[in-house]
Amino acid sequence: MASQTQQINEALEAGKGILRLAPNWVPRSFCIPGKRIKLHPNDYYAFGANRGGIDERWFSSTTKADNGPLTTPDEGLSYVVSGNGDRPQKILFKDVVDELGAKLLGDRLWDKYHAWPMYSKFFDNQGPLPHHLHQMEQHAKLVGMQTKPEAYYFPPQANNHGGDFPHTFFGLEPGTTKEQVRHCLEIWNQGDNHITDISRAYRLELGTGWYVPAGLLHAPGSLCTYEPQWASDVFAMYQSLVNNVPIEWGLLVKNVPADKQEDLDYIISMIDWEANVVPDVKEQYFRPPLPVKPVAEMEAEGYIEKWITYGNEYVAAKELTILPGRTVTVRDSGPYGLIMMQGHGTMGIWPIETPALIRFGQLTHDEYFVSAGAAAEGVKIHNPSAADSIVMLKHFGPTPEAPQK
Repeated sequence: MASQTQQINEALEAGKGILRLAPNWVPRSFCIPGKRIKLHPNDYYAFGANRGGIDERWFSSTTKADNGPLTTPDEGLSYVVSGNGDRPQKILFKDVVDELGAKLLGDRLWDKYHAWPMYSKFFDNQGPLPHHLHQMEQHAKLVGMQTKPEAYYFPPQANNHGGDFPHTFFGLEPGTTKEQVRHCLEIWNQGDNHITDISRAYRLELGTGWYVPAGLLHAPGSLCTYEPQWASDVFAMYQSLVNNVPIEWGLLVKNVPADKQEDLDYIISMIDWEANVVPDVKEQYFRPPLPVKPVAEMEAEGYIEKWITYGNEYVAAKELTILPGRTVTVRDSGPYGLIMMQGHGTMGIWPIETPALIRFGQLTHDEYFVSAGAAAEGVKIHNPSAADSIVMLKHFGPTPEAPQK
């Protein structure tokens, strides 16, 4: 039997620098699935009803989900699919990254991080999430975790309905005081602690996105969201009641040092105050799509590509559309993961397709990881359809080429 090292190298060589990934489903006990991520209706509670419904699919992940004591050993971790179609094998993507290093990620990322430093996901909730934040670096490291800046994009293909509340609260109203936030924490067990009364909601627009730095309070709305983010699952919930469902104090302090879990001053200190009370939240954090090159020039070549995540030093993402009947070669300066949103065709030696329905545990051809070498050489994509475009979302780590704002 071949060693895992041999299997990993053979998988990269067989895919010509492109790795096929298996669907990676994650439940959340505090969420109700919006059922827009193509999972079979019978499988939304495949982890057990006590774990909550599956409302997330993670992409290109070397990060384990932090879902409490019942979290399974590989929950949140992506797998590479290797071998032939009759007897496919699965290898942890994290093991592949650790084994291949710069051969997969390129020298720039590997030399700085010695890891794949991000992942992306769909989160798909019927209702809104609680107003929460992801700890800044100084707070995350106290519990042995990394910070988690993230970004949102709302793909039209995944939003046949808007859910119960397609609006997101961001930050705090200008002029809000720390005493007001403290009062919200003090009345936690009285029901609604009214923290969104001192925030501001924005109606979400399909085909656009936002950047959410660590320390910024946000209560994501009910659109199915594509979310590139740093490789961490750290968070703190600051809202005590959402859709008439109580949020336990433990979800506020799950990533807080044990001796600080009743310390309201410490909990308030996790809020990046300046980021939260800026008067122009939308101007600061809204991210409309930006064409990579002039649109007419790209259309003449058979494709349209847009930056959909940019303006930060952590993560970037693009939406790539291949027009019907066209074959293009697309080059990128660094490695990336991708998820298919529409259409079918080929990408290098691989078939690519957009399944209508996926069973839990089923292997698909809609998710891949492109190595640094293959990205630089160029990925050839063929769209055989006479009518339907291919659309894919591509997630990157730190990318100097991404627009600054």
